[in-house]
Amino acid sequence: MKPSIAKASPWWTPSVHADRRPFLIGRNRIQAALRGYFAHEDFIEVDTATLQVSPGNEAHLHAFATEALTTDGQAALLYLHTSPEFACKKLLAAGEERIACFAHVYRNRERGPLHHPEFTMLEWYRTGESYESLMMDCVRIVALAAETMQTTMLGYRETNCDPFAGPERLSVAEAFRRHADIDLLASVSADGSTDRDHLADEMRRNGMRVAEDDQWADLFSRVLVEKVEPHLGMGRVTILDEYPVCEAALARPSAADPRVAERFEVYACGVELANGFGELTDPVEQRRRFEIEMAEKKRIYGETYPIDDDLLDALAIMPDASGIALGFDRLVMLATGARRIDQVLWAPVAEYGQ
Repeated sequence: MKPSIAKASPWWTPSVHADRRPFLIGRNRIQAALRGYFAHEDFIEVDTATLQVSPGNEAHLHAFATEALTTDGQAALLYLHTSPEFACKKLLAAGEERIACFAHVYRNRERGPLHHPEFTMLEWYRTGESYESLMMDCVRIVALAAETMQTTMLGYRETNCDPFAGPERLSVAEAFRRHADIDLLASVSADGSTDRDHLADEMRRNGMRVAEDDQWADLFSRVLVEKVEPHLGMGRVTILDEYPVCEAALARPSAADPRVAERFEVYACGVELANGFGELTDPVEQRRRFEIEMAEKKRIYGETYPIDDDLLDALAIMPDASGIALGFDRLVMLATGARRIDQVLWAPVAEYGQ
């Protein structure tokens, strides 16, 4: 007979809630402080619809689908959005110049200490400004969260990060050289095509696992996760910049090097906090990239999502802009010292599939 395993008490149990409540109050305080920051910067806070015709078109993002019924009872497929990005870009096309959004978003196949199927994403956009301006926003916001909680250090597990120290900024190529001894851009061409065998050889030289059916993107992700990310955001915030174009489906190419894009991610304590872009506004190129992403999704997962034609029409009139998405719950975790994302969610999604 198998020994019984004690089941954790539900989050609504008074004793469990009492333990979580300091983190939740901290969450509210940080959210209020960030709203003050955006108001001071002349941002308009917007609210976007959760139901969309397309949840996003990145290969490794998984959505929740639902069926809507028309007034005459006909079924129409809709999705819970994985990000408010598409709606926000339509608002930029409509004429808004600085917008911010605290949005509940939904990701399927995700649950763990840093992942939850429903979470809060903070997105903001600046028209006519470089993506470096978003880097500075993000650095200020991380510091503001710590200041609000009256802490001098962010922490996660056994790591720490000084939110008030000047950030480290390095390119993905430099990070691969430094932490994996791999020349990444030698496997990327000016037209964005990639050399899978070259990257595989570099990895084998460094004793890393390579499977026969691994594509270039699979290898890139393995090096990033296993060799690079554990070193990021240690002691101070890291801004990881200039992703290869093929790993930045929504970002415009860099003017300095066509092999890389205006995409960056922000890390603290080894935790990815934010993902920012100089936004791609070419609808033809954007459709091409979405189709590539969906072909990859089909190859790996056997499914695809629709492309939002309204978004592509909006991109044709959208001004140059930069945008960023920040995992608000993760920021709260690091600022309050919580160890799991469910500790900073007022009402977590019930456990399922047990």
